[in-house]
Formats: sequence, C-alpha cells, structure tokens
Amino acid sequence: RLALESVTRRFGRTALTILSVVLASALLVALATIVVTANSRVIAQVSKGGPITAIRVAAARAEPGQLQTDDFRLGDPLEIDDAALERIRALPGVTQAEPVLDIDAFAVPPLTPNGDRQFFDRMVGVDLQHAQALPITVLAGRLPAPGYSNEVAVTLGYLDRLGLDAANPTAVLGQRVALGSAQAYRGLDGKLDFRGRWIDATVVGVVAQEAASGTFLVPLEQVEADRVWALGGVASRFEPLPTSPYSGVVVVATSLSAVHEVRSEITDLGYSTSAPEQLIANLQRYLRVVDIVLASIGLIALVIASLGIANAMLAAVRERRREIGVLKAVGARDRDVMRTFLIEAGAIGLLGVAIGTALGVGLAGIVGLVVNAYLRRQGLVGVDLLVPVRVILAGVAGATALSLIAGTVPAVRAARLPAREAVGGA
Repeated sequence: RLALESVTRRFGRTALTILSVVLASALLVALATIVVTANSRVIAQVSKGGPITAIRVAAARAEPGQLQTDDFRLGDPLEIDDAALERIRALPGVTQAEPVLDIDAFAVPPLTPNGDRQFFDRMVGVDLQHAQALPITVLAGRLPAPGYSNEVAVTLGYLDRLGLDAANPTAVLGQRVALGSAQAYRGLDGKLDFRGRWIDATVVGVVAQEAASGTFLVPLEQVEADRVWALGGVASRFEPLPTSPYSGVVVVATSLSAVHEVRSEITDLGYSTSAPEQLIANLQRYLRVVDIVLASIGLIALVIASLGIANAMLAAVRERRREIGVLKAVGARDRDVMRTFLIEAGAIGLLGVAIGTALGVGLAGIVGLVVNAYLRRQGLVGVDLLVPVRVILAGVAGATALSLIAGTVPAVRAARLPAREAVGGA
C-alpha cells in the first residue's frame, strides 16, 4: 500500500517514468512481432513472385541435331506428363506442383521507336489460377485472366525489344500485340514451309518471371492449344516438335529446410532441377543479422528506460528521507524499506510494460496494414500478422525484472539509511 501510494503521489514524474517504459517496451514488442512474422510468414508467402521454396523442374527438350528423321519421337522417359506431375505431387515435402509449358512464338508489336515490327521469342503458359505458387512478380498492371486467350503479360525484355524505358513499364499497358505459333508442313513440291496460328492479344501487365525462359506470359490453355497446332505438322531438325506435354514444373516445398530433400527426390526420378538454395542460405543469414540488430535496438531502449526508473527512484529516496526515518522509528526493518521501494519500481515497470505491450502489438498491426496495402497494390499476396505470445510474455517478465534490478540500488540505499540521520536530515 505504501509503495502504490508513493507511485501516485508524484504523478508527473511517475507518469514520465512510466512513459519511458511504455515507449521502450512498445518498440521491443513491435520489433519482435515484425521479426517473428517476417521469419515465419513473409518467406512462405513472399508474393506472386512465388515462395522462395520453389524448385524448377525441367523436361528433356529434343535438340535439332537429335532428330534424324521427320518422325515425331514419343515416349521420351524424361517427358513431363500428367502422370509424372502426380508422381511429383505425391513426394514427401511437396505442397504444390504447377505445370509450365513454353513454345516458340512470332510477335508483331505496334510500330516502335527503333522501327522494329516483329521478332521471335517464347510464350510461357502457366495455370494463372495458381499464380501465387509461381516465380512471377507483377511490376505493372495485372496478370491475364485465366482462360482468356486475348490477354498477355510481358517481361521487361519486351520493353527492351521495343526500345522503351524499362523504368516506365506502364507504357506498354493496353498495347495490342499479335502472337503466332508455327506449324511445319511440306508443300506440293516437298519443301518444308511454315504456317502460323495467330492471336491478337492486349498487354495487361508487365512481370518479372522465372517460370520458364520467355517474354510473353499467357494462360496455360493457350500454349497447350499452340502445342497441339505444332504437333499437327511435321518435325524438322530446325524446328523440333514439343515432345513433352509440359516443359517444366514449379514445385513448392513445405519449408526452406525441405528444399534440398525435395530437390534430391525429384532428381532421383530423372529430372533436372534448379533452386535458389544459395540464395536461401544467404537470406537466412541476413535474417539472423536483422533479428540481432532489431532485438539490440529494443533492448537498448529498455535499458535506457530502466535507467530512468533508477534515476526516479534515487530522487524518491532523497525526497523521502524523513518518511524512511519515520518508518524505521516505528519498527520497520531494512528489508521492509527495501521491499517497499522494490515494489514501487516493479509496479512502475509492470504498468509501463503492460501498456507498452498493447501499444507495440497495435503498432505492429498498423505496420502490417500498410505493408499489406502496398503488397496488394503490387498484385502480391498479403501477410497475416503473427503475434508471438511466448515472446511477448517473456518480454513482459524480462522488462519487469529489469525494472526491479533498476530499483535495487535505490532500495538498498534507502534500507541502509539510519533512522536518526533520515529524520534529522529531513
């Protein structure tokens, strides 16, 4: 009771002391919440640029020199079909496996500043209903609507082809581009020739993508139709037919630590794989560094607040010498006086930490809203805030203990103050 009365007696100084603890603990809790969320959620839901746990699986591609006749070679053991896709999906540690199909394309864009009117490149087809699992990041605009053959997204390489500034990707949005896939056939004279299957598409987005090598991103159904068209022709040593139903698969592992194991399992099936394992290792190292830096900032702020508590308690000892002397004169022991000041310091610390914890969670929530708003404007997946209850409880207990430690020196000084000196010096 004496301790709590002392806390409320000098309200101004006590309020400032509590405020310092509130700000320090709020900073610590907010940083802890952001760090834990970044480590557990952001990496797994980084964006439509695909989880960093994505593994690229490639099918065997017949090179021109490998085709010795005009016959279409089937049954390549390394081709990726629906059965192979299901085998990959059934592997332990795999959460998602999305097929990718790319094919040669002839593009006729609008007239460009450098005068180019057409060029060869590749169209990349993916299941846009599951684009969040693919290594695709929207830089401007949006992705084509699933199943729409008259919409296309382009990479920054398209702007380079047109001689446009890559820093302004919105310049190509709304442009029309004609895309044609080739079918080889033999004319009446027996000579090889080509005819095209054309679509007139609108550029609806600019993306950075690593699903496959190609400038144009379209729905998977579009490229599958182009593949069927190409298979209706004849093979040549210059234009090999697409032997595999899918040219690759993007496999998503359950966690960063599972990437290496999943990649080994897929390699054992006979497919070539690639994954940013070195990038993952470096990213984890940098995250640890960030964790240490942010934790240090929060702890430094808390230590400074504790020094404020110690300073306030020392001032209280000087001001309350007469009160201490009276307590000792009526029979209070040294430990009773020390306990009174420790309870006062602990109450200030606990109250400040409790308010600061709530404020810190609120600040982290505001940061989460701002970040999610930015991610959604970029066409990316938002991140759910993860409140680390154990970390917060540990922080509350630690901050309260630190407040008690800060009050120890003033409490000991008050306890050792002789009653006669205290009363006489009042």
